[in-house]
Amino acid sequence: MSARHDRVSGGGCQNINTLAKARLIAQAASARKAHDIKILDLRRLANFTDYFVLASGDSAPQLRAITDQVVQDFRAKKLRRPRREGSERGGWVLIDCGDVIAHIFHTTTRDYYQLENLWGDAPCETL
Repeated sequence: MSARHDRVSGGGCQNINTLAKARLIAQAASARKAHDIKILDLRRLANFTDYFVLASGDSAPQLRAITDQVVQDFRAKKLRRPRREGSERGGWVLIDCGDVIAHIFHTTTRDYYQLENLWGDAPCETL
């Protein structure tokens, strides 16, 4: 394991390694019936984050439910509140947790942007 893999989030919050944080996001998405959930390991490919979590939903309300579940689960674990970008109606919500970035897509938006292909060299874990 690399030192970055063992990095933990702190600052008065509960400690959790980056892969555990990515899996927490993936499980939150799954709890809200997201599909095609993937964790891309970017540690060897990017210097701005360790992991991407990709998940798809079929409607704006579902995207909001997924996003809200991630924030709720972070709060429950006493983790730093993630920043959100984008909108459910726009079909793409980005949840920035620093060392993990989640992309919550409407299915058609995800098909259009194909982030998996852009980061095709990244090791992938499917939930």
